[in-house]
Amino acid sequence: MSKIILVSNRLSVSAQRTSDGFSYNPSVGGLATGLSSFFSRSDSLWVGWSGLADDTLTPEEREEVTSTLKNEHKSIAVSLTSHDLDTFYYGFCNKAIWPLFHYFPTYVDYDPVLWKSYEHVNRKFFNELRSVIEPEDYVWVHDYQLMLLPGLIREEFPHTRIGFFLHIPFPSYELFRLLPWRSDILNGLLGSDLIGFHTYDYARHFLSSVRRLLGMDNNLGTIQGPNRMTKVDVFPMGIDYEKYASSSEIPEVQKEIEQIRSSARGRRVIFSVDRLDYSKGIPNRIQAYQRFLERYKEYHGKVELIMIVAPSRTEVERYKELKRELDELVSTINSTYGTIDWTPILYFYRTFPFQQLTAIYRVAEVLLVTPVRDGMNLIAKEYVAARSDYRGTVVLSETAGAAREMSESLIVNPSDMDGIAEAIRTALELTPEQQEQNNTRIHRRLSRYDVQFWAHDFMDKLEHAGQSRASLDNRRLRGEKRSELVRDYRNARRRLLFLNYDGTLVELGSEQAKGKPDADLLNTIERLASDQRNEVVIVSSRSKDELDSWLGHLDVGLVAGYGVWIKARNGDWDLIEQLNNDWMDSIRPILERYADRTPGSRIEESEYSLAWSYRKAEPELGSVRVSELRDALLSLTGNLNLAVIEGHRILEVKNGDISKGRAALRWLHQDDWDYILAIGDDWTDEELFAVLPPESWSIKVGIDMSRAHWFLKNEQHVRKLLSELE
Repeated sequence: MSKIILVSNRLSVSAQRTSDGFSYNPSVGGLATGLSSFFSRSDSLWVGWSGLADDTLTPEEREEVTSTLKNEHKSIAVSLTSHDLDTFYYGFCNKAIWPLFHYFPTYVDYDPVLWKSYEHVNRKFFNELRSVIEPEDYVWVHDYQLMLLPGLIREEFPHTRIGFFLHIPFPSYELFRLLPWRSDILNGLLGSDLIGFHTYDYARHFLSSVRRLLGMDNNLGTIQGPNRMTKVDVFPMGIDYEKYASSSEIPEVQKEIEQIRSSARGRRVIFSVDRLDYSKGIPNRIQAYQRFLERYKEYHGKVELIMIVAPSRTEVERYKELKRELDELVSTINSTYGTIDWTPILYFYRTFPFQQLTAIYRVAEVLLVTPVRDGMNLIAKEYVAARSDYRGTVVLSETAGAAREMSESLIVNPSDMDGIAEAIRTALELTPEQQEQNNTRIHRRLSRYDVQFWAHDFMDKLEHAGQSRASLDNRRLRGEKRSELVRDYRNARRRLLFLNYDGTLVELGSEQAKGKPDADLLNTIERLASDQRNEVVIVSSRSKDELDSWLGHLDVGLVAGYGVWIKARNGDWDLIEQLNNDWMDSIRPILERYADRTPGSRIEESEYSLAWSYRKAEPELGSVRVSELRDALLSLTGNLNLAVIEGHRILEVKNGDISKGRAALRWLHQDDWDYILAIGDDWTDEELFAVLPPESWSIKVGIDMSRAHWFLKNEQHVRKLLSELE
């Protein structure tokens, strides 16, 4: 039976030391609530930190906490020391990732020591997971603290279905690339079958970074890289709608509502609640409220701002400075505008329990949610849900993820204090009918896509993504099928072997691929060719002179220029047919023009083909240009026997009758082969795979959509397979 393993920095239950031992209380936050339906399953586990530093516990206490969490709460505790917390959580997570991902690059600390701790703690999480993961399990990893973990899991558990969800923004490529360890993080995340984000913008930024930094394109959100396939999708996190919608029926909440109304004495309540953090835009919000009071004096004495700021990272100097700034701003406004019987801002630096918080939601006419950058911001959703009377208005920052779903709110620029001030006035002047009309739409959306739906939706997509990956993964050449290939080879009388060169026998783009093959490869080819039952053919896009200088001394057949030139073993080079390349003079100027207009692109020319390569060009610009160029070439070559073929960041024009497949037919028709093996890595090898008899062994290097029956990981795996053919 498969189980769901949830992994996050903190467990759903936090352990705390008390005078009587230890207490275990539900962790605060939407994550634990949202995943409660999965976690309630008898076959689910939660892996995370217990809340107690490992070095503050005796061995006996550590055993007690670990055992209680495991046996009573289905939780596996990851041991983190005080040093881990300082360098991992308070270090790299909150000094590098948090500011960079929230668009505060000047706050980032690029300390490699902190990065090493991040790697170390992700490895600690994996070591705990290793003992509980089984092949058919689902592993759902959460948030920015564990972005390396999916890759670690995938490496050791290739068949496990792995999902990852990022609860904070993913920054634009221009910011993300500032991180020295950017590729490590991307590769870690791409160990997932499914990566989820709150909004399309975050997903788009991630796909752009993968494309520009790793060179992996995507098709409709599916990243198809060598030996991996990852789906990227959008899942805006919901809330426990019913919990908030029914909160006003709780007697304690009703009592709080009456007390707040009595205290307000008829004043109209504006509400703000946040954790202390520079990403929340709290100083701008206070100054915008001050601007409102300056402009609209008719509201003096008639409104009050209840502002709750929950303490956070109180030992960090930047947060201490932010706290001092807030204290000064509040003090200035209250002393400037306040009177004996009116305090413009009621400021609370503490957390409020659910009953009090929902009571304020119910009384407040306006909610200010104006973060500079926020992944989602569930406060805005909670407020609307709690207003079961369909009244109230949210003034919402356009840079909060929730703005994508709550467009009926008053959307503002968090840096535009005049705009926020005007939005406060507008919110106070909306009629009850206007408020109800706006909130009705939001209520419908929140009630349908609540936190339970969000979690189920993600898991359904993870199941589908895992099946898609598995369908390709099942075509890896291994186990019994690999043994069968070798066994068939040994039993065959006449064997034909087609071996592509670049990307198959040598690494594509490596220094080796720019020069002669190494001695080990030459020995392997020579050994295969020396067997009288074998016909070995090396197939390449390279020129005939280059292939001849490297491999011409071997007793093998050669195909050069994608199939233009053919050389039988111990024979001479022959053209597959007499070709005319006069067309190149008219095509070349077009390609040159696009190369000039697209920095990083270039023309690649052989005797009978022209190609425009944009592998080093800016990806988005290259995509636009290749579309334009393809249309221009198709209209120009429509009446000519030319093929315009698009490959991986390359557009090639060649004679329409030339292909590796056509060249292969020369050998396929020569003998009654009882064993045929073809191995290739790129789109031109698909032409070869297409002409092979059904019973042939066809292998694609790298897991990808292909006509080939089987996959191998890379050229090293190809060489290992060839070494087994004896």
